[in-house]
Amino acid sequence: MMDESHTTQGSIEATLHYAVDTGEKPVIYLYPPPPGVPQRSGRYTGVTVPIRDARAIQSQLALDTHGFLLQRHETQVVDFYDEHEVRTVYYPEIERLVQSITNAATVLVFDHTWRCASAAKRAEHGAREPVRIAHNDYTTRSGPQRVRDLLPAEEAEARLQRRFVELNVWRPIRGPVEDTPLAVCDGQTIAPQDLVAADLKYRDRTGEVYLLTWNPRHRWYYFPHMQPSEVLLLKGYDSLTDGRTRFTAHTAFDDPTAPPESVARESIEIRTLVFF
Repeated sequence: MMDESHTTQGSIEATLHYAVDTGEKPVIYLYPPPPGVPQRSGRYTGVTVPIRDARAIQSQLALDTHGFLLQRHETQVVDFYDEHEVRTVYYPEIERLVQSITNAATVLVFDHTWRCASAAKRAEHGAREPVRIAHNDYTTRSGPQRVRDLLPAEEAEARLQRRFVELNVWRPIRGPVEDTPLAVCDGQTIAPQDLVAADLKYRDRTGEVYLLTWNPRHRWYYFPHMQPSEVLLLKGYDSLTDGRTRFTAHTAFDDPTAPPESVARESIEIRTLVFF
């Protein structure tokens, strides 16, 4: 746990949106749901919390302790909205980056998502809106299931016998990010009972994520004014249960200190499976 002296330095206050545990499993549709079905079920509440400047403690951060870290990373990608360029240039770049940071045996990039705060940009590029609910992308069930979904059955079962991690790599497409930045919760401050599983409905499958319920122990961070030359690594799942951080909740939020003329956030997130 970090020294408490950091908790009041360089922080802002902002409202984050938490789930409320009602005892019923929430369902979230990533496509237009059937008639009469809400896009998202469940109850949610806004809580105003301090969000600390993680740049002040950047050198102390570790994936296995806090669940996130920032890296400077130059890229050869010219157009992040070019699907072919992302897959042929960016995927290998991120695989090399994650392997160098984790010392993994194998890194597999399997997915990417563009997000834009601007509705016009979303329509132009087929991007999604930034997610404004505190969540973690995988659960104890969906982490291993994703391996089984993506790999041949025999290889998947062999991989699942050893440690694996799901890591997201989040990058601004334009910078500096001032509008709807990303807040990340220190994984050490998340208790197991804070996590509520929710179904994530795709057209062809149903995934499962954790929504975060409020706990006053949560310690939130963000990296102000992120640039396209920086990437944020977020641990979404770790198969080890030895006390290290396994999940890292995160959410977009409205920064009350952002200038009114801030450019709408555009970002790309890459999802990787990391095998040891």
